[in-house]
Amino acid sequence: MKYTGPKIKKARRLGVALSPKSEKFLERRPNPPGQHGPGRRRGKQSDYGRQLTEKQRLRYQYNMSEKQLRGVFTKAARKPGNTGDVMLQMLESRLDVLVLRAGMARSIYQARQMVSHAHFRVNGKKVNIPSYSVSIGDKITVREKSKDLDAFVLAQQVAKTPEYITANDKELTAELSRLPTAEEVPVICEISSVVEFYAR
Repeated sequence: MKYTGPKIKKARRLGVALSPKSEKFLERRPNPPGQHGPGRRRGKQSDYGRQLTEKQRLRYQYNMSEKQLRGVFTKAARKPGNTGDVMLQMLESRLDVLVLRAGMARSIYQARQMVSHAHFRVNGKKVNIPSYSVSIGDKITVREKSKDLDAFVLAQQVAKTPEYITANDKELTAELSRLPTAEEVPVICEISSVVEFYAR
């Protein structure tokens, strides 16, 4: 089940910004939530606890359920190459993630909602499935009736499009140019710990 609770509290717990609003809160209050604040003494984290934290960081940054993320790991483990790198490449090929990276949404939550509401086309065909896997060279466009939405203008003001995506802000189009390397993916996570967690 996907998380629908307070995003700022979850962002502080994991130490990653899950939305533009939570990013501002983290700058002011970077410590985890709790009545004792930054002065609270925290015990040493076990290997399992560290792996679990990294897995949760990855899951919430992509707004996925536990079942979905485990499914991505299972598929990645069957493919040749480094499992962690393959996992990130699969995650970055999702339609909702590409919409976010291309500057068409301000957060992964907004990207998922906009895809679900059928605002986008892939190679001219309507796609309303956030987890849809985009291939290299596929062209993502915005439906004509949706191009005047203020959400696109606001999203472009905070967007930082990575090099593996070709985006056109005026035409509101995006394309996955190539698969990214792990270093290029803009997520805060130790992917090797996630692989260790699922490989137990």
